[in-house]
Amino acid sequence: MKIIAVGCEYTGVTSLFDGLMDWGNKRGIKFHLDDHFTIPDRQHLTPEDQITVTQLSPALKQRWQQMQIVYHVRLINLLDHILLGGFHIEEEVYGPLYYYPGNLAHGSREFETEMPKESILVHLTARSEVIQSRMDANPHEYNLLKKEDIPMILARFEEEVNKSWLKRKIEIDTSDLNPDQLTQTFLEKARPLMNAQDLLISKL
Repeated sequence: MKIIAVGCEYTGVTSLFDGLMDWGNKRGIKFHLDDHFTIPDRQHLTPEDQITVTQLSPALKQRWQQMQIVYHVRLINLLDHILLGGFHIEEEVYGPLYYYPGNLAHGSREFETEMPKESILVHLTARSEVIQSRMDANPHEYNLLKKEDIPMILARFEEEVNKSWLKRKIEIDTSDLNPDQLTQTFLEKARPLMNAQDLLISKL
């Protein structure tokens, strides 16, 4: 499966990927996981490198993000099983707001023309008050989201997902789902969009 999961911080992208990694491991599927498109990269960078990236100029942050996206467009074409968190959709939302204010993200629709047609775009959402509660209970070390921005960010993700040229789309409201329920909900909604190979694996 080639899965791009997007959504406002605290809507459950990491929880979904944790669940799918576990689900895949039980079936002999080794997903390639890249969930590091939010600055700073919390997946691969050392604490020192994280600080360095946050201190880059807006122009360099934009260039860094664009190069990351181009590289991962290549990966989504090369790999049979890949999980991409945020990716180009997140850049459209967070880039102009938090990384390089005043500039627009470029190329998202063009990137999509180069992605495999079997790519599944998963939009995770939640009620504003639920996101705020999750922020309070378990704040990220480098929290990007501002509480006053939550309704606007939710609307922007919905807008960008709706504008996406990718045809296979799923929306999941995670407000009342625990991680196991989230994984199961995804699998149920994704089954009609899977190719023949993925359908065989999903029945194991």
